[in-house]
Amino acid sequence: MINKSYHDNSIKSSEITPKKVYLSRRDFMKMGVVSAAAAFLAACTGEVENSVSLLTPSAITSVDESRVKGTMDELGSALTPFKAVTNYNNFYEFSLGKEEVANMTTKFNPLPWSLEVSGLVRNPKTFGFEDILKKYSQEERIYRLRCVEGWSMVIPWLGFPLAQLLKEADPLSDAKYVRFVSVSRPEEMPGQSNPSFPWPYQEGLRIDEAMHDLTILATGLYGDPLPAQNGAPIRLVVPWKYGFKSIKSVVKIELVNEQPSTLWSSVSAEEYGFYSNVNPKHAHPRWSQTSERRIGEFSRRDTLMFNGYASQIAGLYQGMDLDLNF
Repeated sequence: MINKSYHDNSIKSSEITPKKVYLSRRDFMKMGVVSAAAAFLAACTGEVENSVSLLTPSAITSVDESRVKGTMDELGSALTPFKAVTNYNNFYEFSLGKEEVANMTTKFNPLPWSLEVSGLVRNPKTFGFEDILKKYSQEERIYRLRCVEGWSMVIPWLGFPLAQLLKEADPLSDAKYVRFVSVSRPEEMPGQSNPSFPWPYQEGLRIDEAMHDLTILATGLYGDPLPAQNGAPIRLVVPWKYGFKSIKSVVKIELVNEQPSTLWSSVSAEEYGFYSNVNPKHAHPRWSQTSERRIGEFSRRDTLMFNGYASQIAGLYQGMDLDLNF
């Protein structure tokens, strides 16, 4: 049940991608959004009514975008279009090509689903997806998504703070980090046959990052369940970090006392650090991070420190060298 909505007032209406803009494959290519290094980059992406439908997420191919319009009055009505959000995706478990992912997910069955919470907790538990929807009220969260490749979107997620689930698990005092694991289904996810990556996808956060109110588990977008290509049926969203930290199709959350290994730091630690905070001052070894291209725009815009969420989360990194701890 959705009982409230959350809007980041730092996102100005002028920053939100025009709703009527729909980019074709040629438009995306013209804008130079597809990086030459795409094969080495990570997964980035990505109902204001009385209940959340349990429709199979992979069956969601279109939505009534006007349903979310009334919830964003102070921000403007335009978001990154649903068609762009669901047809331009990094999800290497399916394909290395962003515009191929949606068509590659037809065999993926996200329901039924279970999520295991374990490790250094007093109350380990395995949740069914339906139980999660019933137990945790779903909120609308309008967040920027900044990909490490240099493109960005603005997405209206549905979800709930990860902290709610972690508090119920009751972490032990020596739990310092949270480890996340994606589903492993090579028979449904053809990209998992690629030997270049250490499957399944794994990610991690410090426990204070995981407990922050901005960190959510998303179960939908644009008022409907998550489509498969966006990480159905449940994914992590950490808006001040590059998109590959927001792991998709999560099946396991484990509290641990040592910094967990992550897929991208395992592949290339000098390029993808554990923190991966959006930081225009720290260049990727192969390109600058000072600017980005918002999907739907032709000019570049300056990248904001922590993706524009510095006032909420900068205290988490007080005294840290963010160039060293990238």
